[in-house]
Amino acid sequence: MTFTSHMQAALAEARAAGLRGEVPVGAVIVDASGRVVASAGNATRAGHDPTAHAEIVAIRAACAALGAERLVDHDLYVTLEPCAMCAAAISAARIRRLYYAAGDPKSGGVAQGARVFSHPQCHHVPEVYDGIAAPASEALLRDFFKKRRRDA
Repeated sequence: MTFTSHMQAALAEARAAGLRGEVPVGAVIVDASGRVVASAGNATRAGHDPTAHAEIVAIRAACAALGAERLVDHDLYVTLEPCAMCAAAISAARIRRLYYAAGDPKSGGVAQGARVFSHPQCHHVPEVYDGIAAPASEALLRDFFKKRRRDA
């Protein structure tokens, strides 16, 4: 099987989230065959829900679509390094592989900060691949926050 990145679809979700006034982060979950099962962008403002990060929204949608609480043999593509909350949800959902674009020195929970997957109490550790389309994701985030500072 040939590897196909779904990061462009995650970036499209991130752009759509940014247009809605959400922090532009997008996520896509695919099954073992590469079929997209769920996709989402951040929705914390729209849902008045601090847990509605793109990863969480996509995990909830994928689980609902599959009628299961675990996403074994599924991969997650996300435009920003997951925070500790999202990393814990990724572990709980048993995501097989995590692909993320930009690192997050301030709030990351995978390679920075809490490093959830390195914790001895982490029950499942996905394969992690970082830096996929990082420049595009970084530019999207940088431009979003630059505009917010300018408009403030």
